Amino acid sequence: MTQLYLETGEAVPVSLLQLADCRVTQVKSASGPDGYNAIQVGAESRKEFKKTPKPLRGHLKKSDLKAADLIREFRVEDASAFQVGQKLNADLFEEGERVRITGISKGKGFAGVMRRHGFSGGPKTHGSHSQRRPGSIGMSADPSRVHKGMKMAGRLGGARVTLPRVEVVRVYKERNVIVVKGAVPGGLGGRFLLVSKLPGQPKKAEVQ
Repeated sequence: MTQLYLETGEAVPVSLLQLADCRVTQVKSASGPDGYNAIQVGAESRKEFKKTPKPLRGHLKKSDLKAADLIREFRVEDASAFQVGQKLNADLFEEGERVRITGISKGKGFAGVMRRHGFSGGPKTHGSHSQRRPGSIGMSADPSRVHKGMKMAGRLGGARVTLPRVEVVRVYKERNVIVVKGAVPGGLGGRFLLVSKLPGQPKKAEVQ
């Protein structure tokens, strides 16, 4: 993350996203055997070629990819607009538009109810011993059990998070970098984020 000054002089926090070498690895059409319009996109892998299974090598060979860390399929309105081997880069995005960003949030380990759910906690004076405890969680009579789904202590973070409308502030096509407003899921240097256009804009891209 960093900050960027707009033409109005306003300083806004932004995140810089470096797009991977993403290529269309397969095109599916409604008129074909698949029965629906979609494209399969693969992000170039940093792994060694020998670690890629031979069947996957043959599948990726058509798109000039030796290996792929991530392969995802996207529904599109018109599959004929894409070709196997086509590169998907920063040209897909425009400054000022909104995109959807999905990623895995930072894992924070085991957390109590105050941090995980925002509980206010118990009394803090008069010898209280329940300052950070959850309090009563069940019933003493019928049904005399704890209901499923109660807010309790547990693992915090490390979950799939989607930001529905994130503004694209800058697009550096020559560097294949897009700059979005605000923070994105995951830690510093995170590898996998899914950046896609909102409904009505069929082109989508993978970011690594």
